[in-house]
Amino acid sequence: MLRAMTDENSLWKGSSSQWLNLGPFAAAMLVAAGILVGSLLFPPAAIALVLPVVYLIWRYLVVRTQVFELTSERLRLTRGVINQKIDEIELYRVKDSQMVRSWWMRLTGLASIVMETSDRTLPNLVIPAIHGGEQVRELLRKHVELERDRKRVREMDFDEHGGDAMDHA
Repeated sequence: MLRAMTDENSLWKGSSSQWLNLGPFAAAMLVAAGILVGSLLFPPAAIALVLPVVYLIWRYLVVRTQVFELTSERLRLTRGVINQKIDEIELYRVKDSQMVRSWWMRLTGLASIVMETSDRTLPNLVIPAIHGGEQVRELLRKHVELERDRKRVREMDFDEHGGDAMDHA
């Protein structure tokens, strides 16, 4: 195994809920119903049912293949149905995180974690519609602080206008 001289451990691994697809699934079902009604008048139109079925399968796979993994050192995002892409953010680069629960998420027991990072490739990252959002966010917060202490780094924000905190005193 090529693991460096660190003891990086997987703390949590999960993917978004298929509840994210409720709207697209409902729309595809309406289109399929329309095609079925149209095929009563013009029977060859039934072949068009392939389109909403393929769309449903694609949407399912997009959500299913997006996997988040929180380790003791980084947050890894793996996504892609055909070609796989892996993004990683070092935990000490997470500036802020918050948990968001819309009304439908509260009904289904889901939550989204929204993060602001100092990583230029992923300045904003959302882990959408996961189970156990409170526990995952707390785990993330705890390990961000542990990783900052281990690396002896602190996240600092600078005023965009070029002044520092002393200018405002």
